[in-house]
Amino acid sequence: MDVRSQISMVFHLDKCIGCHTCSIACKNIWTDRKGAEYMWWNNVETKPGTGYPTKWEDQSIYKGGWQKDNGKVTLKGAGKRRGLTNIFYNPNLPVIDDYYEPFTFKYLDLIEAPEGNDQPTARPVSLITGEPIDIKMGPNWDDDLSGTPDYARNDPNLKNLSAAEQEVMFQLERMAFFYLPRICNHCLNPACVASCPSGAIYKRGEDGVVLINQEVCRAWRMCVTACPYKKSYYNWHTGKSEKCILCFPRIEAGLAPACMHSCVGRIRYLGVLLYDASKIEAAINDDTDSLIDRHLDIILDPFDPKVIRAAKMNGVADSTIHAAQFSPVYKYVKQWKLALPLHAEFRTLPMLFYVPPLLPVMATVKQVDNSAQSEKMNPIAKYWDDNWLYDTSTKDLWGTLDQVRFPLKYLASLLSAGDEELIKDKWKKLMAVRIHRRRVTVGDISNEKADEVLQEAGITAEMADGIFYLTALAKFEDRFVIPPAHREQAIEMMDFTGDTKGEVGFGIKSKLRRGL
Repeated sequence: MDVRSQISMVFHLDKCIGCHTCSIACKNIWTDRKGAEYMWWNNVETKPGTGYPTKWEDQSIYKGGWQKDNGKVTLKGAGKRRGLTNIFYNPNLPVIDDYYEPFTFKYLDLIEAPEGNDQPTARPVSLITGEPIDIKMGPNWDDDLSGTPDYARNDPNLKNLSAAEQEVMFQLERMAFFYLPRICNHCLNPACVASCPSGAIYKRGEDGVVLINQEVCRAWRMCVTACPYKKSYYNWHTGKSEKCILCFPRIEAGLAPACMHSCVGRIRYLGVLLYDASKIEAAINDDTDSLIDRHLDIILDPFDPKVIRAAKMNGVADSTIHAAQFSPVYKYVKQWKLALPLHAEFRTLPMLFYVPPLLPVMATVKQVDNSAQSEKMNPIAKYWDDNWLYDTSTKDLWGTLDQVRFPLKYLASLLSAGDEELIKDKWKKLMAVRIHRRRVTVGDISNEKADEVLQEAGITAEMADGIFYLTALAKFEDRFVIPPAHREQAIEMMDFTGDTKGEVGFGIKSKLRRGL
């Protein structure tokens, strides 16, 4: 058992309001400079939609992530052989139009324009060339426009939906969408690290944050191709690749990352997970339909004495183990089993998990009469059959999950590698929590019926209360459980220069200079 620690995140999609405060906070701190104008280390996309860069999920275009070929997992568009052939010309890179050409406006024209009969305007100009341009694309260009033919209907996740299912989604009067905030996933099996010919990208041993050494980077840009989430960017001014650093200077100081600290909807959670690194190879080699199970199996119980003992033997600090025991991420991912990774089929083992959006489950479903099958109804169906709490269009909640206006196939393609049952399981738990809390706060649901609903969803009343608290009432210290950085250990490693014989060896600093 090779126990290591990883800073991990959970985003609760039902709470995201699409305000982009997170994106602006990140932009102002890290990428507000020349060459980084088009970089959005944190961005919020409207789903359905093509995302940023355009169609980033379609790996037939960008060749990102890993693929299993003849029983062996290899990089799809990078690696030693492919990287050598494409090292001077890489056809799988997103171009500037896939992002957008960064622009500003000639604001002085508003002030210095001569007097006339026409209202002066500020023409848009490119931040790259300085020439006037026609704006055709921008950050979050399709924000709130789900249903438009140019964006939503070109979402790669729609390929498994029938034309009829898509048409239901895109009827204007029944328009449905949700927001998907994205940052670097700081994966356990990062394709960007494996693809870099210079060895500039590395994963920190103490917390799993993936970083790019700017002194070693040689701008081969293989990381841009290899990252299936397209969270590695090329700075055209410095000639270096850059990416989200998870605000590690803030984390080392005990502060939450900027995007998480500024989140208006409080959708973000950060904590430590303990995982077994010896299981990674087996997990990425597994079949697609069991990838998520093997992924979650890597994550260990921080209360298990065997895990604690193995973690200490591997150098994991007691404070880190303690933080893992109170981690909100562990609760959502392993204890409550509510959160799922984004596109697990890319086989990078992302460590950013999402609680699926419940979305309007019943608003557009036609009348479903299950009276003939009343004997076979599950408890939740019986509850809705006997209690008309809302003016809805169906009596059977579970029986209509396949007919909701937001198809399960879409969310399954996004969050569960196509497994619709996983999405159903999360939806049932989310609905069971709502019903349980209605029993507690309103009191118009009997204890017997509410308990049946919880049992059907596979959770207890205590778990439901815990989910409710962490979702709706959690304080700052509950959402962000950050372990001490132990800088004294890092300083000892950086200062090491030799052995007991006095011979000068290569310390960490020397190795970084040599690109090792």
